[in-house]
Amino acid sequence: LPDPTQDDDSRTNLIVNYLPQSMSQDELRSLFSSVGDVESAKLIRDKVAGHSLGYGFVNFVNPSDAERAISTLNGLRLQSKTIKVSFARPSSDMIKDANLYISGLPRTLSQQDLEDMFTRFGHIINSRVLVDQASGLSRGVAFIRFDKRSEAEDAVKHLNGHTPPGSSEPITVKFAANPNQARNSQMMSQMYHGQSRRFGGPVHHQAQRFRFSPMSVDHMGSGGGVSGNSSSGWCIFIYNLGQDADEAILWQMFGPFGAVVNVKVIRDFNTNKCKGFGFVTMTNYEEAAMAIHSLNGYRLGDKVLQVSFKTSKGHK
Repeated sequence: LPDPTQDDDSRTNLIVNYLPQSMSQDELRSLFSSVGDVESAKLIRDKVAGHSLGYGFVNFVNPSDAERAISTLNGLRLQSKTIKVSFARPSSDMIKDANLYISGLPRTLSQQDLEDMFTRFGHIINSRVLVDQASGLSRGVAFIRFDKRSEAEDAVKHLNGHTPPGSSEPITVKFAANPNQARNSQMMSQMYHGQSRRFGGPVHHQAQRFRFSPMSVDHMGSGGGVSGNSSSGWCIFIYNLGQDADEAILWQMFGPFGAVVNVKVIRDFNTNKCKGFGFVTMTNYEEAAMAIHSLNGYRLGDKVLQVSFKTSKGHK
């Protein structure tokens, strides 16, 4: 029996997973306050880039309210997400680098199948199977975040190189690269700020008068028309770059993920400043997917980047 003299949070502390990206800590708190007195609510954000990681913790004053919150709010649909509410183990605050990248999965494997395959190794915080936007079919690539690094290590040990039933090829299970680790971000911000100082003179914001819609133009021009998955590689679209962004920044951001064929920053013809977006072409689909998954929402300078596969209009 637990010792009643201990300060026992395990009966009042909940972990909430699959939160919509846009949900704030205040909104999380007010949602759970509708059930009972909330002692604390914490939305977990990326330490460097500041975007929500899609989960948080809510600690109630009374255990009975915590239980009621699970029964009333678990499975609630918010925007496009279905949230998951469960008791948080005391270790939950120690979540660190427990994100796995899985490739070589059978195309028929669903998110539920994936969780079933990994669940015996520990508490799964969230999982995601990447799908082809055009066909809606699985790409055979997924991410799973465990509660603890040791659980993720266990899964790597047992499942890396394992062939799932009904499949002919073994799967690869490894730790997902984390571009937001301090060393990288420090280098990135030094590079970014060091570079913006080189541009003397006034900055002309003339281009800002025209609200430019990046989707309405084929920026690749006639020369390098890279469609989404041509033989030359996978084209990635990066939006919300600063005016001083250059090709070197794109090489340094995407290089760690795999083979980059080329990078291009789209510049204003008159000022030669970046117009806010660029393209990167990578050879390997899985590496490109990993780069997008990791860099979308990355904070560069004072801007949060949007990174996605370039959708090629008209030649799907």
